[in-house]
Amino acid sequence: MKKMLFGFVLAGLVAFGASAAEKVRWPVWFAFNDSEDVDVVGLRLTLPSGKCEQVNGMDLGLIGHSRYFNGFQINVLRNEVTDALAGWQIGCYNTAGLGDSLGLQTGLWNEAQTLYGFQVGLVNLADYCQGFQVGLVNRVEDMHGYQIGLVNIIRGGNVPFCPLINIGY
Repeated sequence: MKKMLFGFVLAGLVAFGASAAEKVRWPVWFAFNDSEDVDVVGLRLTLPSGKCEQVNGMDLGLIGHSRYFNGFQINVLRNEVTDALAGWQIGCYNTAGLGDSLGLQTGLWNEAQTLYGFQVGLVNLADYCQGFQVGLVNRVEDMHGYQIGLVNIIRGGNVPFCPLINIGY
């Protein structure tokens, strides 16, 4: 009796929630091209590349693109989030484009329009940064935080260029 009741409840949830869940893929989504318009909850594996609307969880592979991202994005060549990033990007080239970035970017080249967090890499670029940039070259338009590196540029700061350490407030 309990199994039948559970079966009916599960069937009802599937029937009523099918339209909302058509775009959601979980727990593992294999992305082999850049043409999918889905939301991933869980793990997305991108070989060679994958593009989707939103990822909540982990992204592993070579090249990963999404509009919104929450979690860990670990792609060898490129991580791209065109709108909002909340999490950690690890790869050679990391970008968080049009929106706010909250978290950590670790790679050879890191870019963000707005960054609340950390950038660690050879080259770190941001339009606005509230946090830390640690790298060989750090450049930002406006900053509330610290830069540590060989070349530190805060274009809108009181000290626009300072080697080793620069502070924006």
